[in-house]
Amino acid sequence: MINRIIFLMLLSITSLAVSAQSVDDLRRRKQQAADEIRITNDLLTRVSQDQKVTLNRLQLLNRQINQRNELITSMSSEVSLLQQIIDDNTLVVNMLTEDIERIRKEYARLIQIAYKNRMSYDKILFFLSADNFNQAYRRLLYLRQYTSHRQKQAETISSLQSLLRKKIVDLENQKRTRETLLNQQVVESKKLEGEKRQQNTLSQQLQNQQKELRNKLAQQRRVEQQLEQEIQRIIEEEARKTSTPAAQGFALTPEQKLIGDSFEQNRRRLPWPVERGVITEKFGVHPHPVLRNVTVNNNGVNIATESGAKARAVFNGEVSRVFGITGGNMAVIVRHGQYLTVYSNLIDVTVKKGDKVNVRQNLGTVYADPADGNKAILKFQIWKESTKLNPEDWLGR
Repeated sequence: MINRIIFLMLLSITSLAVSAQSVDDLRRRKQQAADEIRITNDLLTRVSQDQKVTLNRLQLLNRQINQRNELITSMSSEVSLLQQIIDDNTLVVNMLTEDIERIRKEYARLIQIAYKNRMSYDKILFFLSADNFNQAYRRLLYLRQYTSHRQKQAETISSLQSLLRKKIVDLENQKRTRETLLNQQVVESKKLEGEKRQQNTLSQQLQNQQKELRNKLAQQRRVEQQLEQEIQRIIEEEARKTSTPAAQGFALTPEQKLIGDSFEQNRRRLPWPVERGVITEKFGVHPHPVLRNVTVNNNGVNIATESGAKARAVFNGEVSRVFGITGGNMAVIVRHGQYLTVYSNLIDVTVKKGDKVNVRQNLGTVYADPADGNKAILKFQIWKESTKLNPEDWLGR
């Protein structure tokens, strides 16, 4: 019986610890998806005020659909986990109920025996009737053990009843939480259906603008090529400043080394280059959202943000370049030791080459395109010397 009770308590504690960690993780993911949906929806609302169909508007909608799917998936996982917790707690409640009933019957039997033999258990008579001192001492031990056993039975019943009441309350709360989640999941699924209908409509409308889209893609490639050339020029200049061969990287001053080391250590914790925004185009090669059999190669990420947003340095560093790009407004390159961060599609740049900048310092205003509902897009890149890095691996979440 004692082993069974210990098992029940261990099952309850272990299940609670594991499930709490898993539920917390799912809820963090769910909250993150919900926060991004809120920002994206705000940006979409502003863009939708201008009824013009644009690629950026479709990309925002695509991002919102992805995050809505992530939200629904997190909800579904949480519902499944809660069902598992409910099943475990139901098992514990049933076992506790059985054990309490069994111990109650045993306790009642002990009380009945004690009542029937109450005259025989008069302590003085019981001791005096002993044949010798040893027998009297053994009878004393027996009475103590019998009394202790009855007391432990009563304490066990009380403890199990307290645990049972708590488990029943937990079970009811978990059932209510699961029901609420299921209702929220239905609501989010309906929103997803509506967004997919909008996505299909926008895609079909943009199919009629293929010529314009191809021209924009060609312009984007020219901008990327110019940025890449500037970055390569910086790397070559730094290599010439030292006797270290370019292939081995350029030497750093003590201050630059500290900056570089810190940048490396802050992987996945760097602040975003804008205060509010969502990534609408990811790093690397991926299919064009409209043009068939056409791929896009992005050296960084595109971040949609609100009109008037400021681009911010993601870490302490030194401005290596400020230059204009044909068809791409202004760009700022900041060096952090061996690392470079690139901020392009800016206007009203507030820094110049050689300036020391601090983390979150404003570099300029992200350009908002009037032809695209004044939606602002920051193009952000991270390089380690001549190697392109995925910014999503470095920005905090």
